[in-house]
Amino acid sequence: MAITSGRNFWCLCSSILLVTTLPAAAETKLFESAQVTPASEYTFGIEGPAADLDGNLFVVNLGKPGTIGKLPAGGAASELFTTLPEGSVGNAIRFDRSGTMFIADYKKHNIFAIPKGATKPAVWFHSGEMSQPNDITIAPDGTIYASDPNWKGREGHIWRIARGADGTVRGQVMSTPRAMGTTNGIDLSPDGKTLYVGESSSGQIWSYAISGNELTAAKLVKAFQPDTIDGLRTDVAGRLYVARILKGTIALMKPTGAVEREIPLKAKEPTNIAFGGSDGKTVFVTQRQGGFIESFRTDQQGREHCLQRGRC
Repeated sequence: MAITSGRNFWCLCSSILLVTTLPAAAETKLFESAQVTPASEYTFGIEGPAADLDGNLFVVNLGKPGTIGKLPAGGAASELFTTLPEGSVGNAIRFDRSGTMFIADYKKHNIFAIPKGATKPAVWFHSGEMSQPNDITIAPDGTIYASDPNWKGREGHIWRIARGADGTVRGQVMSTPRAMGTTNGIDLSPDGKTLYVGESSSGQIWSYAISGNELTAAKLVKAFQPDTIDGLRTDVAGRLYVARILKGTIALMKPTGAVEREIPLKAKEPTNIAFGGSDGKTVFVTQRQGGFIESFRTDQQGREHCLQRGRC
């Protein structure tokens, strides 16, 4: 080792001291949203965000109706993932435990399925009795629950769609203890026993116990102003994230209906929400105003992200 003069040694030590005492890079702050894709990438019908376990985000209506866009993990612009059959338009996307993507086609009353690794959609379920399959959520056993609003009549239903023991996929309207408004955002509690349903016409969010094809124990969780709620999602702690369309926030609330915080967004018309990122704690929001995606970090993993990993 070369001998260093006293003066040079002091300079060297000072440099080391400066380096070792520099502050660590600031971590991303929780609940601070930022725009992550260019404006106008998506149409006015931007909806249905869902993330796979590789961190890719999928959103309907990239550039024109009937498409599904893919925002690669860490990307800043979306690319075309697939196009639905002629006349079909997606409104919601979800993934099950096997990585299969399910898409609600509100125009042609289909639920499409795309197996992991594929891009071509195939009809998994169809019913001409539907008004329109709007949002969907998937239970741990693979059962799909779909909201089915009648916007003109300001009413709606919930469909239960599942594969039977014989392999046939069947769906039917669930019986309910009360008449529903325009059923829209929908998700399950972490244990899969409670279904949360947002009714856009009334601005109300209701919870129901699930008993086979029946929804029971109806409970009003929260009443917002009419026509100010859209999509909703739950995290592993059981909290609800509600898109406050026209207000430009995400309401984060407890299962009791107590609002913990209102998370301000970059635009005023959030339509839906998805959890993604490597740890499932990045919340993506689709913005009808501007046709872009924004995101923020939260402190809990999303229920659906946990379900896909099989660790819930």
